[in-house]
Amino acid sequence: MALSPQWLDELRSRITLSALIGRTEKLQRAGREFKACCPFHNENTPSFYVNDEKQFYHCFGCGAHGDAIRWMTDQRGLPFMDAVKELAEQAGMEVPAPDPRYAQAAQQRASLHDVLGEAQAWFVSNLSAPEGAEARAYLKQRGISEAQIREFGFGFAPDAKGGIEKALSGFERDMLIEAGLLITVDGKEPYDRFRGRLMLPIQDRRARVIGFGGRILRKVDHAPKYLNSPDTPVFDKSRTLYNIHRASAASRQSERLVVVEGYMDVVALAGAGIAEAVAPMGTALTEQQIELLWRMVPVPVLCFDGDAAGQRAAMRAVERALPMLRPGHSLSIVTLPEGLDPDDLIRRDGPAAMKSLLGGGESLIDLIWRFEKSATATATPEAKAGLKERLMAHADAIQHPDIRALYARELRDRFSAFAFPPRQRQPARGFGGKLAGEFGGSRRFERFQRDNTPPSPLLRQLGPASARTRLMAAVILGLVRHPSLLNGKAEQISQLRPEDAGQARLLDALLELAETGQIGGGSLESPDIAAILAERGLALPHGDAIGGMKLAFLSDRTTPAEAAEELTEAISLLVERPAIEAALVSATARFGDDPEGSFAEQQRLLKRKLEFDARLMQMAAMRGGNQ
Repeated sequence: MALSPQWLDELRSRITLSALIGRTEKLQRAGREFKACCPFHNENTPSFYVNDEKQFYHCFGCGAHGDAIRWMTDQRGLPFMDAVKELAEQAGMEVPAPDPRYAQAAQQRASLHDVLGEAQAWFVSNLSAPEGAEARAYLKQRGISEAQIREFGFGFAPDAKGGIEKALSGFERDMLIEAGLLITVDGKEPYDRFRGRLMLPIQDRRARVIGFGGRILRKVDHAPKYLNSPDTPVFDKSRTLYNIHRASAASRQSERLVVVEGYMDVVALAGAGIAEAVAPMGTALTEQQIELLWRMVPVPVLCFDGDAAGQRAAMRAVERALPMLRPGHSLSIVTLPEGLDPDDLIRRDGPAAMKSLLGGGESLIDLIWRFEKSATATATPEAKAGLKERLMAHADAIQHPDIRALYARELRDRFSAFAFPPRQRQPARGFGGKLAGEFGGSRRFERFQRDNTPPSPLLRQLGPASARTRLMAAVILGLVRHPSLLNGKAEQISQLRPEDAGQARLLDALLELAETGQIGGGSLESPDIAAILAERGLALPHGDAIGGMKLAFLSDRTTPAEAAEELTEAISLLVERPAIEAALVSATARFGDDPEGSFAEQQRLLKRKLEFDARLMQMAAMRGGNQ
């Protein structure tokens, strides 16, 4: 029975997908969506999402995807029509009688395949005829063998009006127009779409001809170099990849799929022994084509020219792919030497060079970083901020929460290393170029050449080596007690540098959980967070790890606002005090070149350092309550 798309859309719109799935699965609200552990594979962390607005479910773990009807067929195991009837009953709709129009459309598609098959046979026969001499000469000049000509079905469309209609006289004119072989404009006499062109058939996965691509042989004003069939009932450019029927089989052997820009690139790679190549239909890669690629291999290789246009095309593909990324699925980007296409490279350096290039593809994140970093000058703070904004926009485009968080962290780390490189420490020199302490100059400056400030009473109590470690332990406990700060202070928390490896792992885990939306929004209590960490083999610090420090954010008698304020102070202390110490060292190193300026800078930094120590003592001894 053929059901119209309009009726099926109406059926889907009347079914609340979350209610349907919620009958058998425990769903949790997650913003505008619902989430659950996937019913199609075993998992402990929810990666299965249901979107009522868009009327689909999707699992980021195993890739399960579908609508209400697909849920009934895949999860319930019902035949399609039984699923439709059950849903229609729930929605209060009657299943319509068979629509003869759709049976007619199916017959029409079959007829179009017949038309296109006959057209292909005619194009092939023209290539070997006298009028095909120019096309044969072009193929010879390109180094395309007779075997390749037969394998790829090269043909020729003569430069004459009415040729295709005469050759395919057994089919109605309307059928030739529907197949995209004839063009009609404003009711004028139809004429051949392809004239004076080298022809290649475009085939579906079953090797049926669904359209054509034609390359012009003689330059004609306003005529495109390559011309494709228009979209028809059997040909959709956005969902078709040239050579898919051959490449699909070859990719199972090589475990690789290569995407190049055009048909002739595919032919060139095949001649070099790389049979697993496909090409889009002269346009940027679409979402549907990316999904088609991922059904065959998890990381297809995209090959682009090395010029500016090629790099922009690569970024367009990246931008299309980012929202679709899922675990284990990505793209690898290969950039050709500038000025060369695959055929040029193979002719110049041989097939081995092309194979080597394809084996060294660039990851998406590497391409994003390289492209954006070189897109504009980054000499000023404003330009650097613009770079960071562009990088974060790419990360934000990713829908999968784990991948989005990982991209954001990696890009932030790369940006920080680029924008804030560590300064090399130079030995401090005094007057006359001598090292500090080697001259008998003014003692006014000599006393600031080293930071000999005694530690605060609290630091003496804790011991210099353990002070930071104990305060870091307290901060970790505080973040578990007050997880909302993980979102608001993520940037600052990520700058913490624990000396203890266990503390570093705990902070990484907390940031990861916050970035993926699992904690930080008030949905989990401290015991839940501790349990999640324990599952990962991570234990929270014990009370004695903080050395008896009485901190308000660890007290049950402190208001959330007071706890947040003091916890923020503690984080600032751990982040900023080491920076002040490093700045003091740097100021000391500059003493020989600028004693007056260095002296003033040391005074300012020393005052700030003493203020930090005073704050630490106050937090630990005066403001705390009983835990």
